[in-house]
Order: sequence, then C-alpha cells, then structure tokens
Amino acid sequence: MKTYFLAIPALLASTAIVHAGGIDRSGQSINALFESGRYAEFSFGHIDPSTSGTSTMAVPPPSLSNVSSGDMTSSYLQFGAAYKADINDKLSYAIIYDQPFGADVDYPTPTGYYAQGAQADLESHAITGLLRYRMNENFSVHGGLRVQTIEAVAAVPFVAGYTVNGERDTGVGYVAGVAYERPDIAMRVALTYSSSIDHDVDTTEFGAIMSTTEIETPQSVNLDFQTGIAADTLLFGGIRWVDWSSFDITPAQYQGATGGSLVSYDDDVFTYSLGVGRRLNDNWSVSASVGYEKSNGGFASNLGPTDGNKSLALAAVYTRDNMKITTGVRYVNIGDAETTLNGVNASGEFEDNDALAFGVKVGFTF
Repeated sequence: MKTYFLAIPALLASTAIVHAGGIDRSGQSINALFESGRYAEFSFGHIDPSTSGTSTMAVPPPSLSNVSSGDMTSSYLQFGAAYKADINDKLSYAIIYDQPFGADVDYPTPTGYYAQGAQADLESHAITGLLRYRMNENFSVHGGLRVQTIEAVAAVPFVAGYTVNGERDTGVGYVAGVAYERPDIAMRVALTYSSSIDHDVDTTEFGAIMSTTEIETPQSVNLDFQTGIAADTLLFGGIRWVDWSSFDITPAQYQGATGGSLVSYDDDVFTYSLGVGRRLNDNWSVSASVGYEKSNGGFASNLGPTDGNKSLALAAVYTRDNMKITTGVRYVNIGDAETTLNGVNASGEFEDNDALAFGVKVGFTF
C-alpha cells in the first residue's frame, strides 16, 4: 500500500467542519505533520450555507408572527496552509495556518422579521508550530504552541439598537498528542488535545462605551484514525470533542441591557466522521465520507440558529510525481433549531436548512 495513499483522510480539510457545533470552522487538523519527507500544502474552501426561519406565535405583537427571516447566513471562504520537514530520522516539525473559528450572520432587511438587520462577524487566524518525536516505528508523540488572533463585530437592533466592536487580540495556547502507526497496513491512530486560548478584547459598545471583554476559545480533543481494510482500500474517520459549554461572549453593556450573554452554548459538541477511500490507479484516488453531530435540543442563539447536522462528502485525489491535488464537495443537512427572546418561549423556528461546500487542496513533496 503506497505511502501517498495515507493522504485520503485529510480530504477537504478546508470544508470538513462546515456548520459544526458552535463557531467551529477548521477542525484544527494536524494531518500535515504525518506526511512523508518535506511537504507543503495550500487549501481553499467555499462554503455556502442557506439558513432561514419563521417567527412564531409566541412573539408579540401578533403582526410579527409567521414572518420569514430570509437567508441570514452569508457564504464565506476558508483558507489553510502547512509546511512539514524532518530534522532527523526521529524528529520532525510542522507549521500550520488555519482559521479555526468564525461567524458570518446577516439578517436581511426589510422582511418584518423581528431580528431583521442583526449582524455578526467573527474572524480568527491561527499559526501552530508542532514537533513530532518518533520513539520507534509504531509510536510517536507530538506537541507545540498555537498563536491565535480573534476580532468580532455585531449589531442587534432588537436589543435597544445594540452594537459592539471587538478589536483584534492575540492569545497563545498549546497542543499535545500521541499517535500509533502500522505503515504496512496504512494504519494510524492519533489523539490530539488543543488547549483553550484566553483573549482580552478591547470592546466598544453602542459606538462609544469602551470596556474589555474576556473571551476564551474552547479546548478540544481530536481522535483521528485510518487503516487499510483491503488492497488499495482505506477506512478512515474521526471524533472531535469541543468544550462549547464553557464558551461565552458577554460584553458589559449587553449583559446590563439583557441580563444574559451575547453568545453562549449549553452543551459540549461531539462531531463524528467515517469514510472509505479507494486508490484506482497510480494517479487517482477517490473517497466518500459521512458526518454526524447530535442535536442537543433547547433554544439556539438568534446569531446561530442551528442544532446538529448530517453530511455527505465526495472527493478525489490526483497524484503526479511530487504533487497531489484534492478536490471535493460536501453537502450538509443543518439541524432544526428554535430561537428565543425571553428564554422561555420560542420566537423563531429554523427548519430544512442546508449548506454546500467545495474544497481544493494542493500538496507538494520535495
């Protein structure tokens, strides 16, 4: 089983976590660290979600009931890059760039929906430096530091015309993990922990009131596996846990006006994936995979009205000489959700929503 076939589980890294729990975007993959020799990759994804809902009879006055929100999620681009090299036969390193968290919310106007005009945009960038030490042919350990920036803006006109602008802030976290490999059957099991990262964001609310908002992006654990199950056939998958129940964005004036958080989540999120890859010949490999994230129930935020998802992805890899080109598409069925204004009654129902993602990744071994 040729070593380049090990790339199959990394297909569509730029679109794999589209619409996952919370504001998860990249899944914080470290797959590049396990590539052979000196390696570089660049990835690009285009994600087009379609998310709309209808106000319910619980919203006063009655004239606001049964009004469509319109599509309140914008399409967005996702970029990634990585470089990996060996220091000696036991020690290697990788530098990985990703956009781990994000949000693009824009309720259209004029619709008559109670949240019309509400907007939110969160942007993050991270650079992770990793070292990997191979203890023997089967076992290795890896770890390093992650430097991350975040910035965010939001407008919530149905809360006294509220606006907030959070300046860019930089925080540092760490990554640690272990891996077991059987190269003869293309087996690898890798467990990776990513720490939470603290940010103290300079915040301006209502256009003039300044404060500092503490934001802690959540800790997470990735369990990734792959193994050959027949000649030129690979089974792969993963489980990702994210500590979203500890995530909270509560600017001071927003808390004073509402008594609650601008963004928070009640439950942690587990995201599962399972797929099969097949090498057709020396140049072409293909794969199909499914993803699942449980619906947790309860009310969702008006700035993120989704709850769980199911997905299907198809991809192909073209390999020639030292180059690999991965292309693919992922369809996501977004879980239904209810929103609220008072924490007691439903104010909106979001049903039958979905997203479509396209991804391209180019890798070079040299």
